[in-house]
Amino acid sequence: MNGSVNIDDKQFSFPDGWRVQKYDDSSFHRNQFQLFAGGSKALDAVALAPDRTVWLIEVKDYSGSRRSKAGTVFSEVAAKVRATLAGLAVARVRANDTGERDFAREAMGANSLRVALHLDQPERSSRLFPHVIDPKTARSLLRCEVRAVDPHAVCYGHGVAPTQVPWTVTPAPQMIGG
Repeated sequence: MNGSVNIDDKQFSFPDGWRVQKYDDSSFHRNQFQLFAGGSKALDAVALAPDRTVWLIEVKDYSGSRRSKAGTVFSEVAAKVRATLAGLAVARVRANDTGERDFAREAMGANSLRVALHLDQPERSSRLFPHVIDPKTARSLLRCEVRAVDPHAVCYGHGVAPTQVPWTVTPAPQMIGG
């Protein structure tokens, strides 16, 4: 739970003092909560800022895809936000891993909740690789879906309107050899 995490071949690096957990890979989610109530999806990461703001982060990469699932992307993110918040609420008292339990307690004691969707898609839309989501409306559509949690949610990434977030995203270092 340090200040850096690899998600979908992208390295997310957070400023000093931040803690981040790759939530959908956490022991609690995989072994204790994932099958709850018929199945529970989760966000990619939860980050705790020093000012006690919790960032709920989802990563979607449509940069090399012909996928045309635009209508459900934002509702899927909203459902994952809800499930992740429920999971954190349970993890703070039920997680077997004490580090995960403490992280969840800290997250649930936050002063502020923020939602961020890191969305990569082609810089320019083409017939072969069209934009899955219109860059001009992505942020407002996300905000509509998650407004109960964060009316100022951010949607950023390649092929999306520029938005500032407090962390950096770079291609993850590739492993050499096998």
